[in-house]
Amino acid sequence: MNSQPSWYVHGTAPEEQFRLSRLNDLMNDNTLAELRLASGERVVDFGCGLAQLTRRMAHATGVRAVGIERSAEQIAEAVRQARDAGDEAHVDLRAGDVMAPPFAANEWGTFDLAHARFVLEHVPDPLSVVKQMVRAVKPGGRIALADDDHDQLRLFPEPAGFGPVWHAYMRTYDRAGNDPFIGRRLVQLLYEAGAEPTRNTQVFFGSCAGQPSFTAFVENAAQILEGARDATIAAGALDPVMFEDAVATLRGWGERPDAAIWFTMPFAEGRRPQ
Repeated sequence: MNSQPSWYVHGTAPEEQFRLSRLNDLMNDNTLAELRLASGERVVDFGCGLAQLTRRMAHATGVRAVGIERSAEQIAEAVRQARDAGDEAHVDLRAGDVMAPPFAANEWGTFDLAHARFVLEHVPDPLSVVKQMVRAVKPGGRIALADDDHDQLRLFPEPAGFGPVWHAYMRTYDRAGNDPFIGRRLVQLLYEAGAEPTRNTQVFFGSCAGQPSFTAFVENAAQILEGARDATIAAGALDPVMFEDAVATLRGWGERPDAAIWFTMPFAEGRRPQ
């Protein structure tokens, strides 16, 4: 087992929390459709972040959902957002590590669904997390994994200078002992963790010029890079001016009438054996 601590390159500053909130607005409807939640299901969300999706899952099932998040800053913002939305009663937010979930002894094996999104790409030992998720659900319970395969991102026509910077950004994961292509491994991880894989699909995340959401997608890509600026420059041995020019060009590209972004987030589901 890899004991190296997990590492999130973007940090938890207010700017990153704002980006994550906007990202949830762009993704959660499509993610919820794939989760196929049923009334009465008890859900635990591993690495819940700001818990917007956790709250949506609780509303979909009608049952209070548990969210696990290690960052004190993220938990504080998640609590604030839940309070402002009148959702405090719908979520049980717990500070803790997904590799050692904060469950009472009698909670193990009681959940109907264990979910993780954008988590496994940031931990050095993703298999250990999935094993914990399998332990968390009851026999026959579901484990749902959604995570990035950064090589699937396509911008066309590609903005000048974007490719080298994006590849350098992907290398920041390797340097931290993480996997920027973890999405393609989700079914394998379910199997190796003792679950029975039952489904493999993708959640579309994209837009084009002319759609109201397009500007938000472009800005998300720019902010991803800006949030990892120093690590990306170091990983790719990039000239800082080259980096800044590429991000500026990306934002300018967002004004093109023929621009389009495609990204598909791998999604896999398994069941704990009966």
